[in-house]
Amino acid sequence: MRFLKLLTVALFATMIAGKAWTAELQLKFGHVGAPGSLFEASATEFAKRANEKLAGKAKVVTFGSSQLGKDKELLQKLKLGTVNFALPSTVMSTVADEFGLFEMPYLVKNRKHMSRIEKDIFWQKIAPAAEAKGYTILAVWENGFRHITNNERPINVPADLKGIKLRTPKGSWRVKMFKSYGANPTPMSFSEVFTALQTGVIDGQENPFAQIYSAKFQEVQKYLSLTGHVYTPAYITVGTKTWEKLPADVRQILEETARETQAYVYETAAAMETDLLGKLKAGGMQVNEPDKPAFIAASKGIYDDFAGSVPGGKEMVEKAISLGSGS
Repeated sequence: MRFLKLLTVALFATMIAGKAWTAELQLKFGHVGAPGSLFEASATEFAKRANEKLAGKAKVVTFGSSQLGKDKELLQKLKLGTVNFALPSTVMSTVADEFGLFEMPYLVKNRKHMSRIEKDIFWQKIAPAAEAKGYTILAVWENGFRHITNNERPINVPADLKGIKLRTPKGSWRVKMFKSYGANPTPMSFSEVFTALQTGVIDGQENPFAQIYSAKFQEVQKYLSLTGHVYTPAYITVGTKTWEKLPADVRQILEETARETQAYVYETAAAMETDLLGKLKAGGMQVNEPDKPAFIAASKGIYDDFAGSVPGGKEMVEKAISLGSGS
């Protein structure tokens, strides 16, 4: 009888151990994008492609709309290992100053220009700065060209921003830029913006069309000014220590898939730009084309600040500008 009990316990333990050993590894991908956003489309496509290749070795599961945390919380969770992937954008300039390159107004002309910057500057100068802070960038995706919405007036020149309470992401360079234009920038998590606009806590915000439309800002904003003042990449990011613990073959599949998904991201982003502008107009927003040369002229100070305060900043800016010739 005693032998039978011991045998039963041993078999049960073997079954549990076997189940644990064969259990699928779940990899959590958190982002702040709402349903219908470019972030959601990008993360979903990556997960679909990766899971097909992983064939049961692991499974990427996506969580949008800040379900796993806001941008800064997600960055903390990457280091803790409680989240495996995140898709930060502007917030990376708070991790390493080098990311501030993409906060320079009107620097990136188009996606071809961005591809050259990625190849010749990003992987050589900026990605290593993230690595030094405990983050590994797998690929560069997109947040997009940003435009201003508000409830006060059309923004045609920088002076039109005077006194407007404008939500910005939590990055010091964007705050400095809008202060120099005369606005009252208010850093705020993306998930809080709709309510803040609806209640009048802030007057406006600035984001790409995909974020504006998917977050339904057109329901609480009157004016859309096509400033295109900054192009913001997004970075599929992991915590380096947690990443290095994954099996080598799983890491290879995930990194290759992250890189190859970029083409889908760019294609989807370009289609959204045309489609969503029409939908925002149809939703009742008054759209205007600002005086971009006036904004460019007002941006000199922020360039000088970046060049003078970030090691290698001047060289990065000059290189990036040179890569834009012929774009």
